[in-house]
Amino acid sequence: MQTGAPPKAGTLYVVATPIGHLGDLSVRALETLRTVDAICAEDTRHTRQLLSHFGLERPLLALHEHNEDAQAASLVRRLAEGESLALVSDAGTPLVSDPGYRLVRAARAAGLRVSPVPGACAAIAALSVAGLPSDRFVFEGFLPAKGAARRDRLARLVSEPRTLLFYESGHRIEDSLADMAAAFGPERPAVLARELTKLFETVLGETLGELVEQVGADPNQRKGEFVVMVQGAGEDADARISEGRRVYATLSTHLPPSTAAKLAAELTGAPRKALYGGDAGMGNRE
Repeated sequence: MQTGAPPKAGTLYVVATPIGHLGDLSVRALETLRTVDAICAEDTRHTRQLLSHFGLERPLLALHEHNEDAQAASLVRRLAEGESLALVSDAGTPLVSDPGYRLVRAARAAGLRVSPVPGACAAIAALSVAGLPSDRFVFEGFLPAKGAARRDRLARLVSEPRTLLFYESGHRIEDSLADMAAAFGPERPAVLARELTKLFETVLGETLGELVEQVGADPNQRKGEFVVMVQGAGEDADARISEGRRVYATLSTHLPPSTAAKLAAELTGAPRKALYGGDAGMGNRE
């Protein structure tokens, strides 16, 4: 096992940082941050606090979604000249719903070494304690903020057989859970993980319908950062949706889309919103 190796010249280190508990910063991450020439940070103020906690002082460079394209070329030049750089996000593993992929892509395109320093990731941490199937899963990140776009995205995922992982914020968690229950059905197994590794860590394992009720009834469960995990559709659900869309396509040639969808859902047991996921009827959504 290699330990204590100094950073290699011309290397970009992608360094995972804690998502809450500062004890989760690995020994290797700490040593990397201590010895690189500079650290590219999503929010330099946030990263400065992290470094201060561990008694570190390194030059910080702002790298976020608004300046990444402009900064990538100059950072690649610094790497090519032999500097070692670390890339960090505000919390967790960079590039997972965070900036950084443009810099990583540019560095790799220039033939430079990019090395991961693994550690905390909220999505993986949540999945590890969810008790949902974890052999196959799909990470969807944040759903669209606007309701119509969010419901459209969910409708396209209704027949997805893998466990679904979403990030969500406190001010949208109620609406997102309600839309998930409407799209996937209130009985679909789901787990909500809130404030992982922090003081008020909560993991609720219920159905979507029960999660809607629990979060709606308790204001404390609407605070913080969330990972929502929804069990994938089974083969029976796939068959119902396929049949529902077939029936909807036939009915919609004679009836208004909303009426056709309602009848097709009643006849086949498919979720009504899932019937809009096909080509037919998509132009009639709000």
